[in-house]
Amino acid sequence: MLQNVYFRILRWPIIIKLLLLIFGLIISFGIAIHYVEPKQFPTIFTGIWWAVITTATVGYGDVYPITVKGRILGIFLVLTGAGVVSAYFASIAASTIRIQNAAVKGTKMFTGRNHIIVVGWNGRSKNVIDQWLDLDKNQAIVLIDDTLDRNPYPTHQVHFVKGKASVDETLYRAGLKSAKYILITADQNENESHADMGSILILLAVKGFHPDIYCVVEILMNENVINAKRAGADEVIQTNAQSSYIMINSLLSHGMSDTILMMLDHIKGNHLKYIPMTERWNGKYFEEISTYLKEERKLLIGLKRGDQTIINPPSHFQILTSDQLLVIAN
Repeated sequence: MLQNVYFRILRWPIIIKLLLLIFGLIISFGIAIHYVEPKQFPTIFTGIWWAVITTATVGYGDVYPITVKGRILGIFLVLTGAGVVSAYFASIAASTIRIQNAAVKGTKMFTGRNHIIVVGWNGRSKNVIDQWLDLDKNQAIVLIDDTLDRNPYPTHQVHFVKGKASVDETLYRAGLKSAKYILITADQNENESHADMGSILILLAVKGFHPDIYCVVEILMNENVINAKRAGADEVIQTNAQSSYIMINSLLSHGMSDTILMMLDHIKGNHLKYIPMTERWNGKYFEEISTYLKEERKLLIGLKRGDQTIINPPSHFQILTSDQLLVIAN
């Protein structure tokens, strides 16, 4: 049994072992000096106080040994205790540096909860992170990427995990089990087909690891949208389709791209969003609810019923409790 205890102690962190050794030395020398010079050190606590001050090399001089035996004991304490204390603080400093390096290089595990995971480092993911940092200073964000060598954000609010997001070990280090949302962006270093296959593979790994997490996936090719939904995507961002729609609107109505970007920018003011229906509006018509919302500076432009989005319905279109209202609001 003693052997088992010994091997367990050997597995303890070096900082804990050094700290226990320091306590043992201080208590031992404190007791010893009390018995060697009982007049100078009338209590064991006085001896321990002297051992602490001597080990820390402070040397208040309020109590000190006066006999040869006591001074020899003090020499041994300085030679052993000061060295152990120095090793202890050196270990703390080295451990702190290791933790900082691990956080910067992406090898440290994230231990928080209710965070947002962003997969892939590119211009789109950077804009998402920047906007979220502006919107909520307290929201923790985890960035997963296998091409970066260090965390691109100096702030502790963004935690970097280096690795492939399709690997369970990487998702575990990112704290996927306790995350709120995950955004999977397309790999900018691959062609469209390979990028979509990589995104869907990551999606399968994510849903296999945490089936209930809300997952938004960026898909480049229209034919792969159905595959992403089959793989469990809660929402699919069709980057190419959205970009082409903005382009055609800009050609038909000059300056429309700036207007659309402003409506989608949560920082610059008015933006599109869904708001839930309330019981007091149940059964009322589109025009009536639109009037109510105008008083709150919200412009009603449509609604979402199930999977169907209805834009600018007739004035006497009846709204149901289960509908979500699409509004432009600040």
